[in-house]
Amino acid sequence: MLRSEPQFRRIGTEGAWFVFSLQGCLMRLLRGALLFLLLGFATSAGAADLMRFWDTPQRGGNSFNRLPPDQAYFDALAGYGATWVRLSYDKWKPQGRDFLVGDADRYAGLSEGDLATLKATLDRANKARLKVVIAPLSLPGMRWAQNNSNQFDDRLWQDKAYWDQSAAFWRDLAAALKDHPAVAAYNIVNEPAPEKQGGLAEHAKPSAMQAWYGKHKGTARDLPAFYEAVIKAIREVDPVTPVMTDAGWYAAADAFAYWPGPLTDQRVLYAFHMYEPYAATSAPNLKREKPYAYPGMVPFGEQQEEWNGGRVGTYLQLPLDWADKAGIPRNRMVAGEFGCMRRLLGCRQYLEDVLTKLDEAKVHWAFYSFREDSWDGMDYELGSDKVNWKYWEAIDANQPDPVKRKPTPEFEPIRKRLAK
Repeated sequence: MLRSEPQFRRIGTEGAWFVFSLQGCLMRLLRGALLFLLLGFATSAGAADLMRFWDTPQRGGNSFNRLPPDQAYFDALAGYGATWVRLSYDKWKPQGRDFLVGDADRYAGLSEGDLATLKATLDRANKARLKVVIAPLSLPGMRWAQNNSNQFDDRLWQDKAYWDQSAAFWRDLAAALKDHPAVAAYNIVNEPAPEKQGGLAEHAKPSAMQAWYGKHKGTARDLPAFYEAVIKAIREVDPVTPVMTDAGWYAAADAFAYWPGPLTDQRVLYAFHMYEPYAATSAPNLKREKPYAYPGMVPFGEQQEEWNGGRVGTYLQLPLDWADKAGIPRNRMVAGEFGCMRRLLGCRQYLEDVLTKLDEAKVHWAFYSFREDSWDGMDYELGSDKVNWKYWEAIDANQPDPVKRKPTPEFEPIRKRLAK
């Protein structure tokens, strides 16, 4: 009991005490019921608020920087009109072997110093009124290749012991971040590829993907089942924050083809990335004696194809068709990354074609990338010229990027849409 008071009061005639006793019991029951309803309403309201953010198309950018972004960075992104940022922390200097996870070889708890750095960064994003999607590049048993001597780490997709460690990591991280006002979703892992060393060709036909999944369902390569396991762990501590789940084969837009349907949880966003045709949009293309152009004939899968606005549209229709068939609303679909090398002839047209389709479909999107301080390839505010040598000097010295950014023709397809 909260305070000491007589359980019964004898007032007036003999036996009248039970009236007051009954009234007291009723009042306590009513107070308890009201408190229960208020707490339930608060939880439901919180869940509704977090999902309500994703009810209308949201436009943002990716942050994959080597240093935690400062206030000016987030203010600049918000100043363009962005509403969210997809934040990766794996390039930041860690306390241990791997940032936040401690050691991707064996998870033993969050690195508290790293967590403090992440929370301070989230505070800055929140001050700029940006929502944040947390997007790890590494999980236990899946160390990001660039932090792993450029070797693909397939352990997570071979041994479910790493599933358990990944679930424990996300349970701990969700418990730590669930009340932060900036967090809009947990992107469980960036660009998973359980298929890569599992015998499924990239951009295989849907029938081949489905046959492959039939053989691997229930194994450690079962991506939907992995997500179910991790989401279950998250929900033990955080019932409301949305989760974002990338498709397989590096979040390829065609890789939902083998998923049997939506995940069990009702607060899931389904994400894909768009760099196709990769042979044209990626960095190695610019080193060719004769780079592939966009629009133009480009290798894709096992053949050469003409890639233009129409082909971009038909390719991006694939995850939308899957969502429609699965009963998933368009406002639960996310183009989590897209981009092209800014010095590629036709990059501006490519961005225009991709964004035209995404906006027509009314899905959420985040361009890659905003003011990246370790790689200039898709930093469209730099235009099409080579970056100033001071950029590379700052990288070598691990100092903040000194190069000033500004709107450019290359950035215009993105800028004009953010400003709407």
